[in-house]
Parts: sequence; structure tokens; C-alpha cells
Amino acid sequence: MIAPVRATTPNSQAPDSPRGLALLRDPLLNKGTAFTEAERDVLGLRGFLPAHVLSMEEQVARVLTNLRSLPNDLEKYIALNSLHDRNEELFFRVVCDNIDEIQPLIYTPTVGLACQRYGLIFQRPRGMFISATDKGRIAELLGNWPYPAKLIVVTDGERILGLGDLGAHGMGIPVGKLSLYSACAGVHPEHCLPIMLDVGTNNQDLLNDRYYIGLRQKRLSGAAYDEFIDEFITAARAAFPGVLIQFEDFANHSAFRLLHKYRDDIPVFNDDIQGTAAVALAGLFSALRVNGGKLADQRVLFLGAGEAATGIADLIVSAMMAEGLSEPEAIKRNWLVDSRGLVVKDRAGLTEHKMRYAHDHAAVEDFLTAIRTLKPTAIIGVAAVGGAFTPEVLQAMAEINHRPIVFALSNPTSKAECSAEEAYRHTDGRALFACGSPYDPVKFDDKTFVPRQGNNSYIFPGVGLGAIASGTKLVTDEMFMAAAHTLAYLVTQEDIEQGSLYPSLPRIREVSAHIAAAVADVAYRRGLATTARPNDMMAYIEQQMYDPHY
Repeated sequence: MIAPVRATTPNSQAPDSPRGLALLRDPLLNKGTAFTEAERDVLGLRGFLPAHVLSMEEQVARVLTNLRSLPNDLEKYIALNSLHDRNEELFFRVVCDNIDEIQPLIYTPTVGLACQRYGLIFQRPRGMFISATDKGRIAELLGNWPYPAKLIVVTDGERILGLGDLGAHGMGIPVGKLSLYSACAGVHPEHCLPIMLDVGTNNQDLLNDRYYIGLRQKRLSGAAYDEFIDEFITAARAAFPGVLIQFEDFANHSAFRLLHKYRDDIPVFNDDIQGTAAVALAGLFSALRVNGGKLADQRVLFLGAGEAATGIADLIVSAMMAEGLSEPEAIKRNWLVDSRGLVVKDRAGLTEHKMRYAHDHAAVEDFLTAIRTLKPTAIIGVAAVGGAFTPEVLQAMAEINHRPIVFALSNPTSKAECSAEEAYRHTDGRALFACGSPYDPVKFDDKTFVPRQGNNSYIFPGVGLGAIASGTKLVTDEMFMAAAHTLAYLVTQEDIEQGSLYPSLPRIREVSAHIAAAVADVAYRRGLATTARPNDMMAYIEQQMYDPHY
């Protein structure tokens, strides 16, 4: 695994290694009741622990027994968060060995509710909160972080999932993302730094909330906001040379601008734009294994015109061009519908990121009419409008296509465009379906469908691992294209036959390793890597992966 600066088990005692109670309160070193008799003697733990020594396996079983007895998913989130805060090795062992059960609890969909209640359930700070009042001394704050960060996930909390401006309560997202980096791709938790840039909130309900933990002022904007972000980026790069920075859940007006501002100079990416694009493109590749034909022959209609929609469309355009279309031809095969209807050229007030997909066409006011007019082969929902894929929408897609491609990618579940059961029922079981939130298998007629999430967790952990392992100077669109092809390649014929367009989640570490190798390969081929190219890329990647154990 990637070697941390200090030992991840306290057996090797450096002069400054914690002992006694200090050791038990350090989540990176604490083993709880698993400390052996010898360790208890050497580390000054006698008297602080009950007599019986438990193995990690016994600890995992106890955690799961307690977890499964809790009444709801929010209580389970709180319990897992508490475990994360006291014993990281055990937390990640629980997650890795039970990823199907635990991922929906520590990330989508439960993390959305957790962020909405963050001030009420807040227990112990994790990561760093950097507020607008810290302007001018961000470097000093980052100097307080005690670990060698290689990966930062940062948000300003303005567009948390489909829930909007949650301000400092959005910290649950970087924490959750980095948990998945460690569990799904083996990025060592000591190298992971979640950061909340608290620039205020325009959510009046939060400003009035007695339990709100953030800065109680309206958001910074304009030059003041840009200067604050610039100071943070400069300070982060100085404090942690070569650090990979992932922008997360910034509002559209900031997300595109910040990505374009920094992406050609330092290793940064925006998962909402690029990670979402790669996982959606992989799903399309998988669907075409059923439908046949080429991506270049598809017509894709998006419900949504923000960073997710245009990010996916941009990557689809690149993939279509790789199949022989010109750029204008590829762009013409991707259409957007926003809250005002079909995005067309003669509409006034279009934002810059929508202009590329504003086509010459008469105005169309609603999504259903757009389907009947354009006759798309695929619809992709990324607008966070719950229930927007109505029975009429799904039936229209089934009338136009023998095997309609239906991706309802918004999350949390309350924002999903349709459920898996609705997608199959209203298309007579013919939909090629992917979802943004988890759904149980669906039985329709005599067949059982196993829908799988088009979740970014299939993409971003592997991309991050590959970027770190290669020491890449930049994160490029070519890397996300490689990630999409790799993910689709790992979908088995058995997956396809049961309606699954993605691999099973328990294979996630295998998937992440392959994606990391593909991403690193791009870095080495393009001269972006800062480490020596290994003879065996997969073996090299696997050696970097953290495996939680005592």
C-alpha cells in the first residue's frame, strides 16, 4: 500500500508515536479491543481496555450486528461516521467487505439527508473548514493539517447533490467521497483531505437555523470569491506539492469556470462534470452491446442542461468523433432540455455552457414533446426533478425504440426521474436502464432485472488512484475516456443478460485498479507522469492500494 509518513499500526514505535489514551483517540492508529496482550504492555494500554482481545473479524461482526439493528438509514450513517472517527482500519474493513450494503449509507442516497441534518448530527470535525474570514491566512490553516495529503476533495456547498445550497453542511460530501476513494480504490486515508470552503450561504433557512455550523452571512461572489479560491489553490499546492484537487458540488456558474481556469496548469478535475460523463458514457457503451450499432448512430436527449448534462454530452461528442463523425455532426446528435424547454439557438439569455448544444430548431416547451419531435434513442436525466420520466415519457420512448435507453441519474432517490420498477413496467420490460440511486431487483413478467447505479464511484476512485500513482501533472479528458472504455469492458455478459449496464459493486476495487492502470497509461504516454513507468502497470497499481487490516 502507499506508505504513510507515520505507521498505520502502532507496533513500530517512533519517538513521537502516541501511547495510552492518546493512541486510543487517534482513529488512524486505534485498534480498540483488537490490541494484543503484548501491544497493551508496550503501548501503555493496560487498564484502558477490557480483558478480551477481539480479532478484526469479530469486531466487524459486532459492528454489523449493531448497525443492522438500527431503525433507519440516518441512524446507520451516524453510527458509521462515529466508527470512522474512532477506528479507520475497522471502518474501511466494514465498508470494503460489505460495499453493497454500506456504500448507500455513507454516500448516496443517505448522505443527502445527512447533509440536510448535518448541524444537528455533527459530532467531531473531520477535514478542514476554511471560511471567508480566513482570507489572507489560508496557508497558515493548511499548515495545521498533520498528514501528507495527496488528494483533496473540496466543495463550497452551493449545489449539494440535487438539494441546492447547503453551505457548510455540504461537508458530508467531501468526507463521503474520500471514504469511497479509500474503500473502492485503496487511496490511503492518511493521504485524503476533505475541505469545506465556507463562503457563506444564500439559504435563508440555514441562516435562521440555530444548529447551522457555518458562516452566517450571504455568499461571497464576484472578485472576492475568485480571490478566495485563488488563495486556496495556491496555498494547497504549496502545502502539498503535486496534490490532486477534485472540485465537488460547486454551482454551475462556478464549476465550469473554475475547471477551465485551472485544468491546464495543475492536476484538478470536477467529478460532477467529468466523472458523471465517464460513467454515463460507459453505460451507453454497455447498452449498445444489447442494441448493436455504434455510438455515432445514437441521438441523445438530456433532461437538464447543467454541468452534468453538458459534461456527459461533451464526452459523448468526443467518443462519436472517435467513431468518425465530425464535431458539428456529433454535437447535432446531443440535445438539452432545461426548465424552459428545448435549448435552441434563437432563445435569449443562454449561458455559455449551453450554447454549444443550442441547435437550429423551433421552440419545444416540454420534455415529452421533445421526445416525440426528436425521436431520441436515449434519454438521460440529470436535472434532479423527481418523477420527470413520467409513464407517458417512458411509453413514448418504448414506442420509438425497440430497446429504449433510459438513464435516471439524479440523486438522492427523492430526485430520481423514475424508479427502476417504473422504467421496466412502462416500457414492457424493454428499457436499458441505469439509475443514480440504488434500487432492488425488479421482477417483470418472467424475468428478474438487476438495475445498477450509474454511480460516479465506478469512475472517480480509479481516476484518482491512477493520477496519484503516476504523479500526473494534469487530469485530461483522454483519461476519462479511457476510464469509460475500461468500465464498459469490465461489464460481463452475465451482467448484460440480467439488465445490468455496470459491474457488480463488490468488484469495485478490481474495477478501480483497471481504471487506475488505464489512466496512468495515458499519463505516461502523454508525457504527463512524474514517476518512472513501471514494467507491469497492473502490478504497480495494485501495490499502491491500501488494504485495511491490523
